Amino acid sequence: MFTSSGVGKSFGAVRVLQDVDLEIAPGEIVGLVGPNGSGKTTLLNCLSGFLNPDTGTIEYGGTRLDRLADWQVSRMGIRRTFQTAAQPMKMSVLEAMLCGATLPIGSAPVRGLLRRRARAAEQKVAVGKALELLDFLNLGHMVEQPAGRLSGGQKKLLSLGVALMTDPEVLLLDEPTAGVNPTLRVTIADRLKDINQRGATLLVIEHDMGFIGRLCQRVHVLDKGSVIASCRPDELKDNPRVVEAYLGAPRPTHVTTGATSS
Repeated sequence: MFTSSGVGKSFGAVRVLQDVDLEIAPGEIVGLVGPNGSGKTTLLNCLSGFLNPDTGTIEYGGTRLDRLADWQVSRMGIRRTFQTAAQPMKMSVLEAMLCGATLPIGSAPVRGLLRRRARAAEQKVAVGKALELLDFLNLGHMVEQPAGRLSGGQKKLLSLGVALMTDPEVLLLDEPTAGVNPTLRVTIADRLKDINQRGATLLVIEHDMGFIGRLCQRVHVLDKGSVIASCRPDELKDNPRVVEAYLGAPRPTHVTTGATSS
């Protein structure tokens, strides 16, 4: 179980998150939605260790995460993608994928020199896995292309591939289809469903409510740093707090009265 309880985060005098409670069961696909500025990315940063919350706790499988560094959270089997899918300009697509692999034997010079056969075998396994994932993500034909020259949608897919290199138990995705054409959005949705069926739990930030409705089993709605709804996607339109958060408070009706002459 992946949970947050009473999570709060401020930047100076600005309170971005306040008393956020979430619960995500193993194997779920859960959406995280809300208006711009509602605190979604800040919450994802806290869940993934890029930020430590000021208050509250974050737990996964009974282990506290809220004071761990991002690399420690990653080693717990929790990986994330970012809203802006920047990729290195000079690395090939395959090289970028290998950056997501488990820390290799060759990362320690002495071990790398003493265990050359093990290092070669490890590299072969990592390359094979990267190529398999690139085929899965429809990027197999771009292995030698510079990663920085991919289209926006292809960079999103590559970011997803990098995150999958360690077989994560939990994937935290920040707007995986932002700026992506409709055809590629369908591909991404299909791949995320496949990843979920392989055993990964997903938390997805998205503004495209149609995408959320097709992909997610439950949705948490943030507004002004607080959770205002937790429900199925098809229940959102009937929730007055959600409608108000997206569309604004309804205007009051002004009735003007005055004397009439006969």
